[in-house]
Amino acid sequence: QVQLVESGGGSVQAGGSLRLSCGVSKYTYCMGWYRQAPGKEREGVAAIWAWEYSAYADSVQGRFTISQDKPSNTVYLQMDGLKPEDTAVYYCAAKRNSPCGVNEALGVDYWGQGTQVTVSS
Repeated sequence: QVQLVESGGGSVQAGGSLRLSCGVSKYTYCMGWYRQAPGKEREGVAAIWAWEYSAYADSVQGRFTISQDKPSNTVYLQMDGLKPEDTAVYYCAAKRNSPCGVNEALGVDYWGQGTQVTVSS
């Protein structure tokens, strides 16, 4: 069993930045971030695998950066240029094996509890 614990959510004005962290109890090949806004389906935001490969949703490409720290096995999501439409609950996710990506149809084995991000205009 892999445990995921998110932190770093909060409220920020449009154009601001936040960094989300996901503490991972055990190394897992695919790591990612998903989000769900009120009244909308959950969507993949960013993914990282094999320590170096990454993928992003078109809506966040160029604004968000996913990274992974080896010693602490922590996954980060740096969010810059935030927009009101980025408001959502953000979830850390893990998958044991490839393929990896931002499409939830690829499968997710473990979920974090979620952290709220609110962007005001």
